Amino acid sequence: MTILQAAILGAVEGLTEFLPVSSTGHLILVSHAMGLVGGVMNAFEIVIQAGALLAVLWLYRARVLQVLAGIARPRSAGGRLLLKLLVAFLPAAILGLALHHKIEEHLFGPRPVAIALLAGGVVMVLFERWRRTRGGSARFESVDAIPLTVALWIGLFQCTSLWPGMSRSMVTILGALILGCSALAAADIPFLLALPTPGAATLFDFVKHRDSLLHGNEVGAAAIVTGLVVAAVVAAIAIRTFLRYLTRHGLAVFGWYRIALGIILLVLLGRHSAGLP
Repeated sequence: MTILQAAILGAVEGLTEFLPVSSTGHLILVSHAMGLVGGVMNAFEIVIQAGALLAVLWLYRARVLQVLAGIARPRSAGGRLLLKLLVAFLPAAILGLALHHKIEEHLFGPRPVAIALLAGGVVMVLFERWRRTRGGSARFESVDAIPLTVALWIGLFQCTSLWPGMSRSMVTILGALILGCSALAAADIPFLLALPTPGAATLFDFVKHRDSLLHGNEVGAAAIVTGLVVAAVVAAIAIRTFLRYLTRHGLAVFGWYRIALGIILLVLLGRHSAGLP
């Protein structure tokens, strides 16, 4: 992997990590397009998520400090928020550990990603049409107002994001909106859940593949640092832009993008399988 390739993957990660279009799916597609495939490359794609997480730590630093303070004071607002994040984190963490190898073996490829992109896009477009016709006000205006049962249901929704291409942001935002959260609260949830969920996956894969990542011929420390830095800078810009857009316009445009990309990928993969130019 060259420094330029690492920078490209870092930019893709930073741009797509918190958009409802699947960062893992886009990284798999871009990596395959550059000929970067294999177990170590899969680990690199997951490890550079730490760059996007650094952006969240900075932009949500007040919230993060509140949650950390809640460790010592469980009955405080920070303590209650920490408990909700843990409840929402556990389902995907347990299922991810149980199915980690199966997911890498069967779903880390262009065709499963294309199917997930298409299916998720259809769900998003249909949901937005339903939401706009239904009307009504949200039951929970902020993350602080969400009860533990809703946090658990959001965690169960998050389990579907273990399929690369489905998007953790998409399923948590959709789940939160379906369960009665406001657009702003629904947008905050994937950012706050980014710290325990992708954070745990990043640490797990780095520990598992650290020798190959740092000392092997395929990646190297310079490529990892480049990917992390670029991902952090791009993610910080993307987060602010996405929050403004989502609260004003909703998810439909991301759904149509996923549908278009999924169809294009399936057509290209079909032509490739048939031996067509």
